[in-house]
Amino acid sequence: MELIDTHAHIDGEEYAEDRKEMLARAKAAGVVQVIDFGDSMESSERAFALAEAEEMVFAGVGVHPEEAFPMTDADDERLADWTKSKKVVAIGEIGLDYYWEKDREKREVQRKAFIRQLSLARALDLPVCIHDREAHGDMMSLLKTEGRKNRGVIHCFSGSLEMAVELLKLGWYLGIDGPITYKNAAKAPEIIRRLPADRILVETDSPYLSPQPYRGKRNEPAYVRATAEFAAMLRGEDAEAFALQTTKNARELYGIPESV
Repeated sequence: MELIDTHAHIDGEEYAEDRKEMLARAKAAGVVQVIDFGDSMESSERAFALAEAEEMVFAGVGVHPEEAFPMTDADDERLADWTKSKKVVAIGEIGLDYYWEKDREKREVQRKAFIRQLSLARALDLPVCIHDREAHGDMMSLLKTEGRKNRGVIHCFSGSLEMAVELLKLGWYLGIDGPITYKNAAKAPEIIRRLPADRILVETDSPYLSPQPYRGKRNEPAYVRATAEFAAMLRGEDAEAFALQTTKNARELYGIPESV
């Protein structure tokens, strides 16, 4: 089985003691590459450094909505500098998060940072990785206006089937993560069964969202296999064929070369 964990956060302190061993476990599970996403300027710098140091790791750089601030041209330039490396393949993790943020003015800061980074990604001809939590209406509105010429993935998709259909029409990929394996994942099974095979990416969001049977433990890229196998079972597909298709999807979106 060959898999790409298309969304992880493995540059932080959670892996300081065993990062090399964690990557070795990923390889043993069939994970050939991992995309490590920054969620702030500081973590983007760490993601860039990790991708430069580890052959199997690629990076995305960007400012997450929970870290949003009034960005400047200098911030754009710093992000753009990191993307000069072939190991940096996306702008992300960017987006909107209204679950934690209720203040209207701070939500507007999120929207402005999101729009700015969508524009930067277009200028750099890079895909984006989008975080959308409890902001579905504003997200769809912005993707149809400001983001209509962007390409990328809605990370850890949590919307409705109707929203999924609309996103697919707009050309977006959808990321599926550990929560699809949870017993309370009411709408996820139907959505996953109906997604076209060439628009699915598998993710861990490590160290968060561990799938069953690892729930409650620190997540890591090796566990993307459990999510992929569960999704294949839901779709009535061979797990290895499903893994290969999602790997192909990741390579096409992010321009990641085949592993050596």
